[in-house]
Amino acid sequence: MNSKEIKSKVLLALEEIRPFLKSDGGDISLVSITDNKHVKVQLHGACVGCTVNQMTLKSGVELTIKKHLPQVETVTSIDSHIDESSN
Repeated sequence: MNSKEIKSKVLLALEEIRPFLKSDGGDISLVSITDNKHVKVQLHGACVGCTVNQMTLKSGVELTIKKHLPQVETVTSIDSHIDESSN
């Protein structure tokens, strides 16, 4: 599987989990995929300050991505404490 196909499957997995995040006022975006097995995402909105966002990342996002791509080893979130209002 090439990197384009892997990115497509990761994006498909994020689309699958997105409605659950949006129902709680949050969202997610893909930041990068390294070596076709390390996925980095960024949580947005209510997910940024949520006390269970790491649980959501592991039990929701990571499991969904691994369902589509079993070879993925890690799913991590970048620090979302960047002031988005400065854009």
